Amino acid sequence: MKSPGRFNSGPLIAIGAVCGIAWAAGFRAYMVELAGPASTVGWWGTFGALLLPGAVVGGLLGWAEALRRAGGRRGWRWLALAPLAFAIAPMFLPGAITALLTEGLGGGAIAVALTAMGAGYSFSRRGPLWGRLACGLVSGALVAAMALSGSGIAGPGLALSEPRGAWVAVLATSFMLVLGLASSIPHRPEVR
Repeated sequence: MKSPGRFNSGPLIAIGAVCGIAWAAGFRAYMVELAGPASTVGWWGTFGALLLPGAVVGGLLGWAEALRRAGGRRGWRWLALAPLAFAIAPMFLPGAITALLTEGLGGGAIAVALTAMGAGYSFSRRGPLWGRLACGLVSGALVAAMALSGSGIAGPGLALSEPRGAWVAVLATSFMLVLGLASSIPHRPEVR
C-alpha cells in the first residue's frame, strides 16, 4: 500500500510523452502546409528539434499531473516552463541562432512556447484575474495570428476563404488550444 502523498508517476509521464510526440508530429503537418514544396524532413530538424522536444514537454507535463495528484511538492510548478523545450531545441541546429537574429527564422518556435505558457496560465483559474486575462489576450492574439498567417506565408491557396486554408487555420488553432490546456496542468490546484 502506498503512503499518503506517494504516487507512481511513471504511467502519467509515459502517457504525456506519447501525447507530446503525437502533438509534435501533428503540428509538423501544419508546418508542412506553411512551407509547401520547400518543406524537408530531416533527422535532426524533425526528430531532434520537434518530436524529441514534444516527448520532453509531454513527459514533463505528465510528471506535473502526477505531482499534482500526489499533493504537489516543493518547486513542482516550475514544470510550467516545459513548453520552452520547443524554443530551445531548434537553437541547436547549425546556424540557428544566426538565422534567428538575422532573418527571424525560429521565431515561430519561440512564439509556440510562449503562447502555450501564457494560455496555460490563463486556463488555470489560479492567480490574479488581470494576469490571466492579459496572458489569455496575448496568447489568443498569437493563436489568431498563427491561424491567419497561412495565406501570408504560403500564398493565396491558404486563404481562409479556401477549404485548405480554413483547414490549416483550424489545425493551428486546435493544436495550440490543446497545448495550452496541457500547459495549464502545473498551475492547477493540487489534489488533497
